[in-house]
Amino acid sequence: MTLISSRQNPAIKAVCALHNAKGRLEQQCFIAQGLRTVATFLHHAFVPEALYVTPEMQQAAQQEGINNFQLVTSDVMQKMSTTETPSGILAVFKIPKTPPSSTIRSGLVLAQISDPGNMGTLIRTCAAMGFKTVVIVEGCDPWSPKVIQASAGTIALVNIFSWNWQELVANKGNTKLCALVVSSGKKPEELDLHNSLLVVGNEAQGLPQEWAEQCEQKMTIPMPGNTESLNAAVAGSIALYLAALKLH
Repeated sequence: MTLISSRQNPAIKAVCALHNAKGRLEQQCFIAQGLRTVATFLHHAFVPEALYVTPEMQQAAQQEGINNFQLVTSDVMQKMSTTETPSGILAVFKIPKTPPSSTIRSGLVLAQISDPGNMGTLIRTCAAMGFKTVVIVEGCDPWSPKVIQASAGTIALVNIFSWNWQELVANKGNTKLCALVVSSGKKPEELDLHNSLLVVGNEAQGLPQEWAEQCEQKMTIPMPGNTESLNAAVAGSIALYLAALKLH
């Protein structure tokens, strides 16, 4: 098996371009890094456009059932990776096309979520709770390396819809929107969350008032400790867990 040792290799440069939104848009691809993350995509029918492994990770990859990869030196992997300490395995996948709106089910709307860690965490919780729909309204790119890492590859388990708010309202059909609000909403146990999308707003500003008013329901998570608010990822994860208890 040949070993790529040049950081100037055209294929390596193409991977590096995927670090940025412009490169992902042009190539319609994204990168996944780490054995567990890459394996999650492969085990959920994602077919890699390219797969790179360092010699040190070759055995571990093969033990996980990962084959047909290109060997690269640790130096080349360092250039391709977006992490300070590369894991030694990196894959390139095609960005899935937006599914038909008819496939929308209960799940999550991430409205203007700007932190990749929060977005990835919420996607991961959504998948863990058995929900299949995640709608991204503005905010950060769900296919950025940081979101992929934070989701631990579980973004492969959900359907991602990237719409603006008007498109969401027009395409959601009979699915109800339930906005998470800091105050004045109903307690979780008072709500019917069947066929609903939980709407989590921006970390600093919350959900725009106009959008909140277009949601059929509003939920406020009780905070006995009397803190001002919860982190967006924490609030959304709690709401998803409570919804899952009701629905599954």
